[in-house]
Amino acid sequence: MLEIRGLYENATSTVTYVVWHKSSKDAIVIDPVWDFDPQGGILTEVSYKLVKDLINKEGLKLHYVLETHAHADHISSSQLFKRDFPKVKVAIGERIREVQKTFRDIFNLGVDFPIDGSQFDQLLKDGEQFRAGELKIDVIALPGHTPACIAYKIENNLFVGDAIFMPDQGTGRCDFPAGSAETLFQSVGQKLYRLSDDTKIFVGHDYQPGGRAVAFETTVGQEKSANIQLKSHTSKEEFLKFRTERDKSLAAPRLLFPSVLVNIAAGHLPTAESNGKVYFKIPISVR
Repeated sequence: MLEIRGLYENATSTVTYVVWHKSSKDAIVIDPVWDFDPQGGILTEVSYKLVKDLINKEGLKLHYVLETHAHADHISSSQLFKRDFPKVKVAIGERIREVQKTFRDIFNLGVDFPIDGSQFDQLLKDGEQFRAGELKIDVIALPGHTPACIAYKIENNLFVGDAIFMPDQGTGRCDFPAGSAETLFQSVGQKLYRLSDDTKIFVGHDYQPGGRAVAFETTVGQEKSANIQLKSHTSKEEFLKFRTERDKSLAAPRLLFPSVLVNIAAGHLPTAESNGKVYFKIPISVR
């Protein structure tokens, strides 16, 4: 009764999911992309239109745009859906408030920037269930990559964002502000790995290690036995050592600052200035 389509965006290796009930056509979109060229400062709607065209082709009734977290590698196109599908709601985990508070200070956004999550239509709690028409969606908090990371479970399908990737790639990085490798270890070991082994996992990115073909569907059982960073028997000490050392070697995501600036505001661009132009803020460190 469920249809799942993953649309891969090559520039940021992001997978956007469109999920719908085959009979009722009730649908959701998870983690959509708004294409951004930082060299030219140009936003385009190529990825968004692919999703929109699929929705229209299939005659879907879109209820929600669901974010697994405030992404640091791509800008969300959630407000484009609000523009073209006015009844749609944008939802994210309730701990987005913590992320907003952290980055309000980093970007020096001032007291006029709300840190109560009010930019979003709905804030979701760990363990709650909500509906998108005939779709029943369970919320599972998986913090660590960020404090606000959540997964969405629909029937036997789990959409995990950046908490964990395909087995040959491992887990999400934990070195962003308020990230925690220890918390991610607990999230995966005590929540994700306690689901049934046949639970399907749909990951938020695929970086094609070794040049293999794009893949974004795995299972809990496959992750437990084969994840190169965090198997079911991996000790906390082993994981913390690996994840910490690995994160120190990673460069910042190419679109880190524009992505976070927009995504903590539910996909809203900064207010246009007196010349009608929108500007992204980038904090500078001199070393």
